[in-house]
Amino acid sequence: MGASGSKARGLWPFASAAGGGGSEAAGAEQALVRPRGRAVPPFVFTRRGSMFYDEDGDLAHEFYEETIVTKNGQKRAKLRRVHKNLIPQGIVKLDTPRIHVDFPVILYEV
Repeated sequence: MGASGSKARGLWPFASAAGGGGSEAAGAEQALVRPRGRAVPPFVFTRRGSMFYDEDGDLAHEFYEETIVTKNGQKRAKLRRVHKNLIPQGIVKLDTPRIHVDFPVILYEV
């Protein structure tokens, strides 16, 4: 479907450096985690935009153009989807930060 998880295989970005547990727990954790110099925040502040710009600078998810088709002597208008000359929106800043999908947390409501 979409890019919902981390792309790196065997990399857990939210592992804590100071894990509580024995040496076997630390060994198992080190097998999955590469140590990093800085902590990774659990929030996502930007996302990839899902809309496109056309030649006129209009922004939309899909673009259609009207074409006239003549069938049996009758003119009929049809909509044809435009795929060419569309520019992706790019990175969009989120209004409120979201929790990263790989962050191990359980959300519940009482």
